[in-house]
Amino acid sequence: MITPLDIENKKFSKQMMNGYSVEEVDDFLDDLTLDYTKNYKEATELRSKVEELTQSLEHYKNLEATLQNTLVMAQKTADDVKNVAKQQADQILNEAKGSAQKQASELDNEILAKKRELEDIKKQFDIYKAKMESLLISQLELLKDINKDDV
Repeated sequence: MITPLDIENKKFSKQMMNGYSVEEVDDFLDDLTLDYTKNYKEATELRSKVEELTQSLEHYKNLEATLQNTLVMAQKTADDVKNVAKQQADQILNEAKGSAQKQASELDNEILAKKRELEDIKKQFDIYKAKMESLLISQLELLKDINKDDV
């Protein structure tokens, strides 16, 4: 690429006849040098800005990729935590059901034992009642016998 300095230093060979006016060529080259210098600086600045923006874009693309990976990992972690919590809840529920069934079974056994105990007490009471009746009857007979003897 031609630099502004190349344009400024360019010399044309001078011809005596039918040549260009040296003053006009120099004036034109001066104007061209100014415009070209301005454009060259702008192009250089724009290239620098493009490079800077490209680096920023790359940085933001990397940042975006990192954020996406982080979100994916966070979602996976949340799903894992949710699954573990569900498993623990199911385990606790199953243990509670098992415990409740065990306690219900123990209570049923206690109820059966108390019913048997009640039946035994009722039988003992019936036996006691029969013995008392028998005793009372025999005592009444004795009293009758005593009264017969007195009369």
